[in-house]
Amino acid sequence: DEANLKVSNNPTNGYMLTAQSGNTGGLTWVAAPSGGLSNSQQWRTSANQTGMSNNTVITNNWEEVDTNGYGRIGNAMTQSSGIFTFPATGYWLIDFRLLGLSSDVQDYLGAKMEITQNNSSYSQASEGYSNTDNNQWITVNLSFQLDVTNLSNQKVKFSIVAQNNGNVTAAGNTSYSFTSATFTRLGDT
Repeated sequence: DEANLKVSNNPTNGYMLTAQSGNTGGLTWVAAPSGGLSNSQQWRTSANQTGMSNNTVITNNWEEVDTNGYGRIGNAMTQSSGIFTFPATGYWLIDFRLLGLSSDVQDYLGAKMEITQNNSSYSQASEGYSNTDNNQWITVNLSFQLDVTNLSNQKVKFSIVAQNNGNVTAAGNTSYSFTSATFTRLGDT
């Protein structure tokens, strides 16, 4: 009923309308909740890593994307020899894409994402494959949501999965993304 609608005419930036407490039927201005993503970033391999076999970690040539209008939200991940460390606690969505090639015949070729909870032993969090033949490119996409509560102990790395130990290449390029990882902090833990 319009007679019960009571709203102040003095809104301030950062405020929103909400129902008044109790059973008054009116509206009032309250501070809007803060939120949105606090961290999102992409990394890629800047050049091919060749001569890889089953369980080989993609260690070489990682760089944060820096072309085509790229923009990061929040502090950067750090990485050493393909092991990524998170800049903040929270729930993180990790997306990984491998563009791979094998010069040997492989019934399957793919990648896996491994997580450590103790900065030592790793367990497999996600894995994917594609059918392949000699000298065929494949793309594999992996995803995992990780609750990061300890920045020193929880880390992630990406490895090759191949039927045969052969000459696998993880494709890389410094101008655009072939093999890449996207890290998005979804919210507080």
